[in-house]
Amino acid sequence: MRPRRISELVELMQPAAVEVFGDDAVVGPDVVIDNRSATPGSLFVAVPGQRVDGHDFAASAVEAGAAGVLGTRATRADVPHLLAEDPVLGLSWLARGIVREARARGLVSIGVTGSSGKTSTKDLLAQLLEEAGDTVASEGNQNNEVGVPLTACRVNDSTEFLISEMGARGVGHISWLTSLVGLDVGVVLNVGTAHVGEFGGIERTAQAKGELVADLAPDGWAVLNGDDAHVTAMRHRTEAKVAWFGEGELPAGDMQVRATGISTNVMGQPSFTLEVTRDGRTDSAQVSLSVVGRHQVSNALAASAAALAVGLDLESIASVLSQAEPRSSWRMELRTRPDGVLVLNDSYNANPDSVAAALRTAVELGQYQRAENPGARVIAVLGDMLELGPLAEELHVAIGRLAGDLRVDELVAVGEYAQYLVSAAEEEGLRARVLAREEVAGSLALSPGDVVLVKGSRGIGLEKVAEELVSGGAAR
Repeated sequence: MRPRRISELVELMQPAAVEVFGDDAVVGPDVVIDNRSATPGSLFVAVPGQRVDGHDFAASAVEAGAAGVLGTRATRADVPHLLAEDPVLGLSWLARGIVREARARGLVSIGVTGSSGKTSTKDLLAQLLEEAGDTVASEGNQNNEVGVPLTACRVNDSTEFLISEMGARGVGHISWLTSLVGLDVGVVLNVGTAHVGEFGGIERTAQAKGELVADLAPDGWAVLNGDDAHVTAMRHRTEAKVAWFGEGELPAGDMQVRATGISTNVMGQPSFTLEVTRDGRTDSAQVSLSVVGRHQVSNALAASAAALAVGLDLESIASVLSQAEPRSSWRMELRTRPDGVLVLNDSYNANPDSVAAALRTAVELGQYQRAENPGARVIAVLGDMLELGPLAEELHVAIGRLAGDLRVDELVAVGEYAQYLVSAAEEEGLRARVLAREEVAGSLALSPGDVVLVKGSRGIGLEKVAEELVSGGAAR
């Protein structure tokens, strides 16, 4: 946000019940929730957590330069305080006011959701829109009730585009997030089994994801995956114009964005023809992605459709997509060691759909590597997929079987559900074993051309295994 007096923030946050404690002062441009990220003039939001309370760190935030505190009570920090019943709710009201004001002057607000691919799509879309104007996008996967408003608070007078990644763990969550940033374009990537244990079934997941497009205005755009039946059904939940994206036959709509002639190179980077049909005319352009994995084609199509919806031209989109780089860590990061071993680090998170996509990418990489190294193997290091509820055992078994069907050479499993992965893989004739995370890197005898996939839910911490493998051994 632009620097403002705290009294101005009170007006901006109306009708929220907030009050100022202390003298008025100018705060901004930064809004932070971590005292270590405080900058001169910043507003520190004192969020209470399960283990620590942000109010206890207000003084250190001020020492680092913070000029104001948003919290539930006054702290010993000698700066003005903006007091609210709930700091997160207060942050939300601040974000709502900032975006409402910006949209009135022409800001375009875009939301992205889906069971998988949200962060990768958001990163691609950000690079597309940055060519057209000042763009604010969520960092990493700041996609919850704290991350979305925190991202929105980075909007200033020059911002032309806001991209909000939106996650959910239940019905109503996305509706709340969209109420903060008032979307002009809503992008729904897919509906899968991620967090299915928390949603209570895939139909409930679809209901929750569809909230993204439910409140779009008739002149807004719903960007929907025409290859996903759960997403195509969302057409009836919106009054907005519809841009379909996909690889197959797409429903009729205001725009269709498809990929044809898809191929991948030796590093797993896809190329395709980007075709756009609108107003009775079809145009096309060639795209060669730098990101890894065939599944990235769908993410690129979604980003393209959103960019087209806000006015970018096809040739510019194809050019920028072909130069776009990964921006978020531990997502399909491919590293080649000096000894010729490839490490595919996709350890940020995992669900059945994303694990399946990563396995297929690793196997495809292995096929290319065998052209030069006939003995090259594919080793999958898989951690638990969390938040799957009563389906957890069944879905881990399915992934173990898939690894066998894809002819992975070796499976190493880590976590509470490791034995389900291993048993199912062994039934398919695959060599598989259970190890503790600390044992994995040192247990692998690797040769030039071998491909090692590292994939698991965030709570398993397999990024440490990937780091050890990239460095050629256990971290010291």
